[in-house]
Amino acid sequence: MSGLEELRKKLAPLFDAEKGFSAGSTLDPYDSYMLSDSGTVNLLSRSYGVYNINELGLQKCTSSPVDETDQGEKTYRCASHEMRIFGAIGSGASSVVQRAMHIPSHRILALKKINIFEKEKRQQLLTEIRTLCEAPCSEGLVEFHGAFYSPDSGQISIALEYMDGGSLADILRLKKSIPEPVLSSMFQKLLQCATFVGTVTYMSPERIRNESYSYPADIWSLGLALFECGTGEFPYMANEGPVNLMLQILDDPSPSPPKHKFSPEFCSFIDACLQKDADARPTAEQLLSHPFIKKHEHDTVDLAAFVRSVFDPTQRLKDLADMLTLHYYLLFDGPDENWQHARTLYNEDSTFSFSGKQFVGPNDIHAKLSSIRGTLAGDWPPEKLVHVVEKLQCRAHGQDGVAIRVSGSFIIGNQFLICGDGLQVEGMPNFKDLSIDIPSKRMGTFQEQFIMEPGNVIGRYFIAKQELYIIQ
Repeated sequence: MSGLEELRKKLAPLFDAEKGFSAGSTLDPYDSYMLSDSGTVNLLSRSYGVYNINELGLQKCTSSPVDETDQGEKTYRCASHEMRIFGAIGSGASSVVQRAMHIPSHRILALKKINIFEKEKRQQLLTEIRTLCEAPCSEGLVEFHGAFYSPDSGQISIALEYMDGGSLADILRLKKSIPEPVLSSMFQKLLQCATFVGTVTYMSPERIRNESYSYPADIWSLGLALFECGTGEFPYMANEGPVNLMLQILDDPSPSPPKHKFSPEFCSFIDACLQKDADARPTAEQLLSHPFIKKHEHDTVDLAAFVRSVFDPTQRLKDLADMLTLHYYLLFDGPDENWQHARTLYNEDSTFSFSGKQFVGPNDIHAKLSSIRGTLAGDWPPEKLVHVVEKLQCRAHGQDGVAIRVSGSFIIGNQFLICGDGLQVEGMPNFKDLSIDIPSKRMGTFQEQFIMEPGNVIGRYFIAKQELYIIQ
């Protein structure tokens, strides 16, 4: 309790634990949100403008008719019903991240879910959306696909480019630390493109004191992140609660890496970022000229190769095969409005082989598959035959492609099913819970092979070659 009382004294009268930030807070007092009867969330901010978000997507509205810096209205269609959710891949203090497939574009995305009813999270949400919408730099910054609101959960989901290399936390968990040349290249891109948005763990002294803060607070956060990545250790004791952590940041000397273990350039960069006086910290532009960045500027650093060397490629390949397989058969056995999107799974050179004949291109392939689909559906809905995938095998194909071999049975039903312990789609029944005796319900069997190749955007795959064999 003594630590809590001491912190309260340091922060008073700016912050009251019961009432929140006072009128002197740097949080925008005009920040608010409204929820309309139609299920649209209006996020309002004097600083950021107005963002209308509902189940169909996001619209950024002009904040002021005289604001010359505002880039006008932007609309991102990103509907909740167009997403297949494959479960969580990470979580933090303010959000949960899930993998998802965007049905119309067949693109694997990451969904970052944030609760709008908590003000601090709403502030972070506004900051992230504004950064993603307005960022002038695209290289090195994850692509923003849109956002949507889910009334049932009270969450806004931010759809982002899916980075299958995992997070920095994942790399540190396996690798313990990251070599200086890799960090130099990585942080150069961060300085060029991004604003660092962190939790209390990476909060600067001025933010803890609730003083006015701006970009120097991000430089502090950047320095702490670099320290942790390089040394493999967070410089403060973070396991004794947020109060003790904030007191350490305020009272202890700024951390500095061991000089005998790291280069002078690395240590100097971190020391510059972690100055207690915000005005003394360098700007991002100045840091781009720092010797730590310049030292490795011309090194041949392959970040993708480094990430691939850390993670087990087998699991990545299996997860990819699971997602693509689930997506295809849910399209095939699903409603007609979703099946129409299957045409864009193929390009002009794609081939499909069935019953001794070969079909080429999206139109011919989709027409033939639609004919097969119609035959399996039958004339009476209760007699519809659906796929049950009983075995799935995969292997790498080429540089980034995947070859998938599937076998299983047809049964009468209304829902595609998959056996095994692989990825599952949210809301899809688990085969283990259904107690279905496949042999007694089997109306036929199938074997199918796919060659999936990466498309022209990250997370997008198309079917280059497909072979289907049906045995009655």
